[in-house]
Amino acid sequence: MLSQSLMRASRQSLVRVARQQTMRRTFAVSAVVKADLVQDMYLKELKAYKAPAVKASDAEGHVQKFTLPKAPPSPEEADIASELKAYESQVPEVEGQSGEAGAAPVEQDWFEEPEEEEEGHAAH
Repeated sequence: MLSQSLMRASRQSLVRVARQQTMRRTFAVSAVVKADLVQDMYLKELKAYKAPAVKASDAEGHVQKFTLPKAPPSPEEADIASELKAYESQVPEVEGQSGEAGAAPVEQDWFEEPEEEEEGHAAH
C-alpha cells in the first residue's frame, strides 16, 4: 500500500513537471512570415533599374575650368640690399626712454582703485 502511494506521488510529480515544461514551450512563439507586397514591388523595381550612362559633356555647365594661379614673385627680384640697410639704420625705441633729455616719463599708479559713483549705483 505504501509503495502504491509512493508510485502515485512520483507519477503526479512527473506529470506536474511535464506540464510545466509544456507550458514553457507554448510561450515560445516563432515569428510568422507574411508576404509584404510593397517591399516585393520595391525590390523588383530596384533590381530592374539601370543607371543612365555618364558622358564627358554632362559636367560642362557645373564645373569651372582649372587655371593655374599666378606664381608669387620670388624674393630675389625685390631689392633686398636696400631694405636691409634701411632696417639696420632704424633707431630702436626702448620703453621708458624718450627722445628728449628733459622729459620724464609719467608714472601711473596701477594699484589705485577708481572711485565709484555711489548715487548712480544706489538707484538700482
